[in-house]
Amino acid sequence: MRIFYDSMLLGEGYMKKIFRSFVCIVFSCMIFLMGCGNKDSDIEVIDDNYRNYYEIFVRSYADSNGDDIGDLNGVSEKLDYISDMGFTGIWLMPIMESTTYHKYDVVDYMSIDPEYGNLDDFKNLVENCHEHDIKIIIDLAMNHTSSKHEWFLTAVDYIKGLGDDEDIDTSKCKYAGYYNFSKEKEDGSWVNIDGTSWYYEAVFWSEMPDLNLKNSDVQKEFEDIAKFWIDMGVDGFRMDAAMHYEEADYETNNEILNNFYNYCLGLDDDFYMVSEVWSDKSTIANYYKSMTPSFFNFPVSSTDGILEKVAMGTAKASSYVNTMLDDEKVYGESNPDFIDAPFLTNHDQTRVCNNLRSDLNDLKMAAGLLLTMPGNTFVYYGEEIGMKSSGTKDENKRLAFIWSEDEDSYMCKDPDDADEVEQVFPALDEQLLDETSLANYYKDALYLRNKYPVIARGDVQNVEDITNDTIAATIRTYEDDKIAILYNTSDENMDVDMTGTDIEGYKLVDSLLISDGEVLQDGDVMTLPAQSICILK
Repeated sequence: MRIFYDSMLLGEGYMKKIFRSFVCIVFSCMIFLMGCGNKDSDIEVIDDNYRNYYEIFVRSYADSNGDDIGDLNGVSEKLDYISDMGFTGIWLMPIMESTTYHKYDVVDYMSIDPEYGNLDDFKNLVENCHEHDIKIIIDLAMNHTSSKHEWFLTAVDYIKGLGDDEDIDTSKCKYAGYYNFSKEKEDGSWVNIDGTSWYYEAVFWSEMPDLNLKNSDVQKEFEDIAKFWIDMGVDGFRMDAAMHYEEADYETNNEILNNFYNYCLGLDDDFYMVSEVWSDKSTIANYYKSMTPSFFNFPVSSTDGILEKVAMGTAKASSYVNTMLDDEKVYGESNPDFIDAPFLTNHDQTRVCNNLRSDLNDLKMAAGLLLTMPGNTFVYYGEEIGMKSSGTKDENKRLAFIWSEDEDSYMCKDPDDADEVEQVFPALDEQLLDETSLANYYKDALYLRNKYPVIARGDVQNVEDITNDTIAATIRTYEDDKIAILYNTSDENMDVDMTGTDIEGYKLVDSLLISDGEVLQDGDVMTLPAQSICILK
């Protein structure tokens, strides 16, 4: 809760600060009172690397100082909400000094972008996260830097001073070996250095030159960077663009990932890494041979993924179970200790609300399917309230989180080039007061995920006698714990007879419903409402 430090000050903005403080108190009290009514609110989070992650684009999340830009202090002040929802980890998109709104072009890897605050603010955020039993991982854009990074500027100055017949000599300028320079324009991703015959590689954008991660000096730089952040209390990194370290060379990329991961483990034996390899299952399986713990499960995400298809009814319930089983087999063959990282959409994809045509029931079903998958689930900020995006423009996928219709309630301004997007669902404060809202469905689903650790950690078994086009039945086993999860993915009530199956005799203990319906059990016959999920033991 915010302290009224400014209440004794006069001048422009005085009333706005007072009002913002009042809103903060009201919102915090609302969260507290709702938390007091939670079932088993004393659930203890297991201290391991299985977490329910919440992805945050800091710029668009929560503005704590009234400049319309989200900041680290804003995230700190919203940790009660994040924790109360049931999230046990956060992933911050890039926070280091940068020249762009998205900040994937880093100018200084050991800094905080001034728009977001400073290193003291970050230390405070880390401390607050850990007090809330929330682990914090940060984005590490290791594939490239900003063209304004000191390393690149020094290298370019050196190259501009070379004679026409001179080659690069890294003993004279080590930074010239930090990037990929050539006198040949190898493809469209190579950019000319003005006034010279030299080119540099920049796969994503001319102002994000690619680093040469095979260079031992570059590797040492990132070891120093990792130590800096781990010493600050960071629990892990999200590795951006890992498949692009060396284009079309997963073996080299795996070596880079493995070496970096093991270095970080040497600093923190609980260190966690999740990497971005936006590709198909076989490619991701090859990357799991790096023996690093997690890669985002892109094949299950977005419109082509099984989660949204099953939620919409365009794919069978059985395919959801088969996908989990196949992921467990394929990824597990590469790394038996892998931790899956499924998600619905992220900051580069059209929001799930658009994909599911703003259908509240389908949005709930998709969330339920996601949040009962094994591994570490990732929820993109705004998904829990059904935020929409528009078109393909990235800025439209990263709009300001809608805390309240009141402009002073931590609301940020949308990114400068974003279009106005008409939202369908109410702001968070209104949804929290509605038991049937999407936000409260997410809260209920995360509550079950925390209550039953076997959901995230357990092996998956298909109950083949029950699973069909609209009903999915699985057994989850972790150590001595075992539960069954039943899904009705159809739009109608369905009866499920467990007689003679592997879950005969199991009893209903919890459920996730899209409305006010009720799961009924008569002996071994279950009656499941439309698009419902239930847990049995």
